[in-house]
Amino acid sequence: MGSKVKGESVRAELEGIVTPDAVCTGEPMAKHTTFRIGGPADYLVMPHSVPEILGVIAFCKNAGIPYYVIGNGSNLLVSDEGIRGVVIRLGKEFGRISVNGTTVTAEAGALLSQTASAAAEASLTGMEFAGGIPGTVGGACVMNAGAYGGEMKQILKSVTALCADGTVTTLTSGELDLGYRTSVFLKKNLIVLSAEIELKRGEPEEIRRISEDLKQRRTSKQPLDLPSAGSTFKRPEGYFAGKLIMDAGLRGYRVGDAQVSEKHCGFVVNRGSATCAEVRQLIEDVSGKVYEQFGVRLEPEVRFLGGS
Repeated sequence: MGSKVKGESVRAELEGIVTPDAVCTGEPMAKHTTFRIGGPADYLVMPHSVPEILGVIAFCKNAGIPYYVIGNGSNLLVSDEGIRGVVIRLGKEFGRISVNGTTVTAEAGALLSQTASAAAEASLTGMEFAGGIPGTVGGACVMNAGAYGGEMKQILKSVTALCADGTVTTLTSGELDLGYRTSVFLKKNLIVLSAEIELKRGEPEEIRRISEDLKQRRTSKQPLDLPSAGSTFKRPEGYFAGKLIMDAGLRGYRVGDAQVSEKHCGFVVNRGSATCAEVRQLIEDVSGKVYEQFGVRLEPEVRFLGGS
């Protein structure tokens, strides 16, 4: 566990790059993850533009301060001890969406659900699958988010990203190396800044019908009433994680306030005041018991951040 990064000079530097109201000190990360779990980040910064992102990263690099980029926190489990350094949150402040013909352009902080709604309002079809995914466009590109037979790979035209050397590049669909929960952004540590999504003209009534059908399927099958990070485990080849967990007799299994959802065993939910330690123990228990019974090793889909 690293030591805390603190000091008025650090905050002053950050406020000089963004705006004072876009910098938080000792910010509880539980407020910025869909799991509602996580200790304080030394600094949380919410940029409004690409130059601000570049400025914050350059400052952190020059000062030797660790930094992390997050979106809506929908796939994150943050340590109870929090995060040392600077968390750069690309959220609603960096979430502009525009439509031009059949192309939807969205900044990394735009919610995927809002982007899908903008597409539907423009009578564009092909993005209905994304309407219920709680992440941002940036996170969706990084993880090649998908549901109900659709995935980002099918609709991404190009993505503009920040490279490790501070340069900005635009990658076409063929350069994104999108696979199951992976992409070039993960492999090369690139930060997504914006994406162009290419869709097709559709009939408004049919778009609404598909969207409503998928919404009802999600509501009936997923524990949307409790905090979670979505599907907790990756899909093992040839199996479904939720079914393996259910068949192992682990429906409703709890460690403190962390629980395998009784509605969908592929989800781990926060029953109220679950800690990161409890969730991690539950993940370890579930993985071990499934391997013991079926010889299949479950890998977490959720991303761990902070701690030692």
